[in-house]
Amino acid sequence: LHVVQKIRDESHRFAIGYHRKRREMRDRDSELLTIPGVGAQTRQRLLTHFGSLRDVREATVESLAAMVSSKTAEAIWQRFHENSKL
Repeated sequence: LHVVQKIRDESHRFAIGYHRKRREMRDRDSELLTIPGVGAQTRQRLLTHFGSLRDVREATVESLAAMVSSKTAEAIWQRFHENSKL
């Protein structure tokens, strides 16, 4: 029984490590960070205020400008809506 518990604990440890590594990689990359004028703090502020990247995409320039400068808000809006103009 002790051997089975050790095997279970080891497999659980590997699973948790894998999950943490994937979550870290997911959180490190963000489409917002590719926009000029948006850094880690701005990204965090936007995600905290709007709740998700999808809500940031759907936000108007005016609502974005309430959180960041108008120039940055325009850049964010342009990035997410450049394909809809085609």
